[in-house]
Amino acid sequence: MNLRRDVFQAIADPTRRTILLLVASQSMTAGAIASNFDTARPTVSKHLQILTECELLTQEQQGREMYYHFNPKKMKEVADFIQPFQKMWDDRFNKLESIMKKHKK
Repeated sequence: MNLRRDVFQAIADPTRRTILLLVASQSMTAGAIASNFDTARPTVSKHLQILTECELLTQEQQGREMYYHFNPKKMKEVADFIQPFQKMWDDRFNKLESIMKKHKK
């Protein structure tokens, strides 16, 4: 069965979010990534597969090692979705701050 996954499904899992944080600063092998978790390596491999399917990570063969690279362009999809909510909350906090300043005087 071939499931379609998107970036939102991928980042819904805390382990995958942690993997993204690890790989965002430097490219890593699956073994190096797996060493950061107390789970079986096949479990981490499944997370890497999902992140790669969603194009949040890319793979590059270097000799015998496969390196995973963070794809910031794909994260833009998440940022674009969140942006309207961020503006809404910024506006609400600014109004609240204004009300609090008026009542403080």
